[in-house]
Amino acid sequence: MSKASSLVAGAKKWASHYGAFAGGKEGAVLSVPLRIRGAWEQNDADVFADVFTNNGSLLIGDDQLTSRDEIRAHMATGFASHYKGASLVDEPLEIRFLTDDVALAITEGGVLYAGETELPAERVVRTMWVIARQDGEWKLVSHQTSPLNG
Repeated sequence: MSKASSLVAGAKKWASHYGAFAGGKEGAVLSVPLRIRGAWEQNDADVFADVFTNNGSLLIGDDQLTSRDEIRAHMATGFASHYKGASLVDEPLEIRFLTDDVALAITEGGVLYAGETELPAERVVRTMWVIARQDGEWKLVSHQTSPLNG
């Protein structure tokens, strides 16, 4: 199975998590978090970075990454070390369209490290996703997480 078809299969597996948002334009927007989730499942920094626009932004911990190349390098290091075998869990809370081609999505969840089956309360985060349609494809413009506890 190719990397791309494997990610599509993963996205279909998780689509049920998106309840009321699973169809139509909202479902298309949520394909972005699903693709990010698939990249985590495969610990694939290239796939992760390719979900972003060329000048996409990722705030992760204290690091503000402002290009696909920076994002790719950061995640490659993480997937080779502390994120190896990790996966994401998240549930959508809100989707708001700012224009026909720009949406804001809010999710809640976090990172499950290798061997974990449940997300500890102290690691639950709320994530803001700014997602834009470019050349017919929804891409991630900005991703930021904030802890809910602590």
